[in-house]
Amino acid sequence: MPLTVTPSGQACGAKVTGVDLSQPLDDQQIGEIRAAWLQHHVLSFPDQDISDDDLERFTLYFGGFGHDPFFDPIEGREHIAAIQRNADETSPLFAENWHSDWSFQEHPPAGTCLRSITIPPVGGDTLFANQHAALDLMPSEMRAELEGKGAIHSAQLAYAPDGAYGEKDEGRSMAIRPDESARKTQVHPLIREHPETGRRGLFSCMGYIIGFEGMTQQEALPLLTELYAWQSRDEFVYRHKWEPNMLVMWDNRSVLHCATGGYEGHDRLLHRTTIGAYMS
Repeated sequence: MPLTVTPSGQACGAKVTGVDLSQPLDDQQIGEIRAAWLQHHVLSFPDQDISDDDLERFTLYFGGFGHDPFFDPIEGREHIAAIQRNADETSPLFAENWHSDWSFQEHPPAGTCLRSITIPPVGGDTLFANQHAALDLMPSEMRAELEGKGAIHSAQLAYAPDGAYGEKDEGRSMAIRPDESARKTQVHPLIREHPETGRRGLFSCMGYIIGFEGMTQQEALPLLTELYAWQSRDEFVYRHKWEPNMLVMWDNRSVLHCATGGYEGHDRLLHRTTIGAYMS
């Protein structure tokens, strides 16, 4: 059966059918999926009854495994983390703010894969914001302020011991491990070319971006706040609705994402892998 790609009709995202991810893929299938991924930025594969072995094999088609610095992997695996929330959990929702995964690394990951295991009957959508579109439609005055700026990235607000997921974060089912290393910083261009397509876009946002080179925190904060509001406007967003037995992959170089709630009283579990940085 031929591979079929159906666009979401929203700012990004597409559904892929006609492929069985429980079986090895050939070079043509991998090439078609990569092309669709680069075009649509977020791909969902419904009705995929796959194992963790299958998840790892699929991930490696698109690059080596990335490094997940503040999660413990699931038992028996080195590269799979559980994105988990129990039915009775009352801690703040994980990843509810817009971000690009691990943008504070020297070589941030190209992508992320999520395999759905336990999906609640309501809520739990994931939102994705197309950052190529956000740049393309940005007012010229705002763009002029941002062109050429080096953004300072850090995980300190999230994963330092005094961060959002630090020592005061209790009652969480996920295996998050805060560490002082989260205070390290890394500079990346705010506006940059995608390493595979060459298309320009915005990279990451406030949260992991804590400032700009050559600007004081007082100068940077209003610009970061204005940028954050622009990046997540409705016209740039795709809302993904999860189903059981679904795999989703997204391009961290092209989109921001965030979690949503609305499934209180229900368990939710997905297994995650990270696709390492693309090295040309």
